[in-house]
Amino acid sequence: MRLVILVCQLGLILRTEAQTPEICITSTTNRPPENSDITVVCGTEHMDLSIYICPVYQALYNESLMVLNNELNKPECFGTADWSVDPPVLKFKIPISQTAISACNSDFKITNEVGSGEFSDFSNVQFVNISGIVTSIDPSAGMITYRPQILYKFSCRYPMQYLLNNTELGVSGVNFAIRDNNGSFISTLSMQLYEDQLYQNILNIPQTGLNLKTKIYVAVTATNLTDRFNVLLDRCYATTNPYPYLNTYYDLFVGCTRDAQTKVELNGASQMAQFSFEAFRFVEHKNLTISTFYLHCVTRLCEVSSCSTLLPNCDSPSRRKRETQPVSANTTVTSPAIFVGKQSSGDSQTFMASHGLASEGNYSSPVVAVIVCIIILTILLVAMAAYFALYIRRRKPIIQ
Repeated sequence: MRLVILVCQLGLILRTEAQTPEICITSTTNRPPENSDITVVCGTEHMDLSIYICPVYQALYNESLMVLNNELNKPECFGTADWSVDPPVLKFKIPISQTAISACNSDFKITNEVGSGEFSDFSNVQFVNISGIVTSIDPSAGMITYRPQILYKFSCRYPMQYLLNNTELGVSGVNFAIRDNNGSFISTLSMQLYEDQLYQNILNIPQTGLNLKTKIYVAVTATNLTDRFNVLLDRCYATTNPYPYLNTYYDLFVGCTRDAQTKVELNGASQMAQFSFEAFRFVEHKNLTISTFYLHCVTRLCEVSSCSTLLPNCDSPSRRKRETQPVSANTTVTSPAIFVGKQSSGDSQTFMASHGLASEGNYSSPVVAVIVCIIILTILLVAMAAYFALYIRRRKPIIQ
């Protein structure tokens, strides 16, 4: 009888070893599951989960018994084993779309927070948090089990606001893929310059520079972006230096405040934002033939249903307050320079960059008209005074 029992136990041991893949028998991950077994990459189009698969087998499960959020009847909620890597892993690929997130019942939340760092001008910045669990399915048919339950929690937090920086804007825009491990919600942001209001013909900037007051049309576009979000520009400004983090700048627009020649044409209504402005020169370049400057845009994503609430209400007397919080991560997109040529001194027009203030030398048309009228009236009054003085002087000899 003892011999029979020993043979049965040996058979069970051999059977268990036969169920464990050979690669796992010698793997360093052939151990009980640990919290560190899961790796989450918050990608630009997908969330990628990688779980060491050998601990799953060691706990008497396999890839067919691991599922997202207990959605047992949906094949798209199961992972795929990858035995080609060392150590082998179980992979889940979750598309960042409303349909895919809802299909496997992952949690999708949008939170509002006070702007921080480069975005401290804005009191409402949105974040997206996507979370869920990968859990084991116990195949035991009885009332009890000796298998441990495996539960891996995951989450990704995506900031919906970025600093889009076109360093040395020029002939063509350059796209820059945002690094996945930063949890950025868009794969590509790009800024492109056009010469026509239909945004069809790319602006070619000659080495001699653009003429002053040349109309420049700017498009900021997001690609590979879920259709639940639009692009919203909070602020665009120019600097004479390629680095956006400077005290000296000239604002084209920020909220309701904008340069007189800047026109925001499309903002927060699609996955492209558009605005235009006229070429200018910086005063500090007065001794240079060509004035070179750099354009930077603070950009955010907004949920389609809430974009209108994030746009500044320029008709309201109350404006959004500025808040200062610890600096948050941002993203920089770079492309080649805006050159503006130097015209004759009588025709040249310059803009003065200041510490957060627009140029004081940029007079509007009504102000110029008033000044001209005052000058004309002054000339007329002086002429009339001279005439009356001369007339009285001539009358005195006649009276005498």
